[in-house]
Amino acid sequence: MKRKSLLFALSLLMLACGGNSYYDEETGEPKWVVRGSGAFEEDGKKIFYGVGMVSGIGNRALARTTAENRGRAELGKIFRTYSASLMKDYMASTTAGDMTASAEEQHVDQAIKTFSKITLSGVMVVDHWVDPADGTHFALTRLDLAEFGNALNTVKELDAKTRDFVRRNAEKAFDKLTSEENRH
Repeated sequence: MKRKSLLFALSLLMLACGGNSYYDEETGEPKWVVRGSGAFEEDGKKIFYGVGMVSGIGNRALARTTAENRGRAELGKIFRTYSASLMKDYMASTTAGDMTASAEEQHVDQAIKTFSKITLSGVMVVDHWVDPADGTHFALTRLDLAEFGNALNTVKELDAKTRDFVRRNAEKAFDKLTSEENRH
């Protein structure tokens, strides 16, 4: 027990002595909150992160698990998302006989539906943070692409062709996200 306490104290000391490298200097939030979800390379590994957040829930346990589940959902959206969009635009102009008076009207409706469904093995919740200003709960989820690939090999319900398809698409998703992030 003393050893665990000592390790915990040393970890806190290292964070304190390390300056604010963990936190964004402008906002005071952990850098992962500011950075958001996406694909990143760390120590030569391809990693996906999902950031989930929730506010307005007074029950801390419910807020925490909701943020975690939203983080997992963010990872799922990286791999597969169906999105449908519908926009209706109506405009009309009516002019009276003398052309000096007219009645204008317009109406615009937009509806967007997004759906994501995927089973991801190996997703881990690696951090939590609660914003002291408004009580918003944040959760950081992590998926190592190599570990995900290894987990695919153990799934018995998938045939080899499907496993290879999922693995290729995971690699493509990482490369596409990295390319998009580099452009901005």
